[in-house]
Amino acid sequence: MDNRTFDDFDAWAKNYRAIHSQNIQLSGADSFYFAEQRVTMLQAYEKNEPLQVLDLGCGDGVSELFMQRYFSNWSVEGIDVSKESIEMAKQQRLPNAVFNVYDGINIPSADSSFDIVFVAGVLHHVAFHLHEAMIGEMKRVLKKGGRLIIYEHNPLNPLTKYLVKTCVFDQDAKLLRCGYLKKKLTAQQLMISQRIYFIFIPPKGLLKKLVPIEKFLRWLPLGGKYFIRAVKQ
Repeated sequence: MDNRTFDDFDAWAKNYRAIHSQNIQLSGADSFYFAEQRVTMLQAYEKNEPLQVLDLGCGDGVSELFMQRYFSNWSVEGIDVSKESIEMAKQQRLPNAVFNVYDGINIPSADSSFDIVFVAGVLHHVAFHLHEAMIGEMKRVLKKGGRLIIYEHNPLNPLTKYLVKTCVFDQDAKLLRCGYLKKKLTAQQLMISQRIYFIFIPPKGLLKKLVPIEKFLRWLPLGGKYFIRAVKQ
C-alpha cells in the first residue's frame, strides 16, 4: 500500500475503538456511539428491505454491527485497504455481511451492483487527487436510483479540527469542506438529495437535553460532522 495516498490503519486496527474513544472524550460519547448514530440517521431516508449495500472503508466492521441491528434485511459487503482491519471485521462473524481487502481505487464489483454505497469518515484519509476516481468508482457500482451516502468531519468546526489534530491516526488527515465534496459529486452527475450538518451539542453530559434542537440547525455549516446523500440518476 502506498502510504503517500492512503493513511495506513494496520497499526491501529486492534486498538482503534479504544484510541478513538479516548481521543473524543470531550464530546461526552465514545466511538461506538457515533458509529451507531451514523446508521440510525439513515432510518429517515432508507428502509429495512432487501438491499445490496457496500461499505467502502469499513474498517473493523462496527458499522455492519449496527446495520444488522437496524437494517436486518440488508446484505452488506465491507471493503477496506487495511488488511488488519478486515481481519478484525471478520471476527465479528456477522450474518449478511462479508468483508474483503481492496486496493483503495478499483472496487472489486460489477457495474450496478449496489443499492447503497456507504462511506463514513474515509475521504479525509485519501489524497485529494484520488477523490474524483474514487467517486467515479462508487457511481459505477451503484444501480440506477442507488444512493451514495457520505459522512465527513467538518473543518469549519473548531472542536472537530482540534480532535482530528490530536488523534494519533489522523495526523495526516486532510479535512474536506462540504462545498468541495458537493462539487465533486455534481461533477459526476450525482443528484444531491440531502445535505445536513450535525453534532452541534455534546450528545452526553449536562447539555444532552438540548440535543433535540439540533434538527433545527441542520442547515448551519458549523456542526462537527456533515452528511451527504446523493442519487445516481
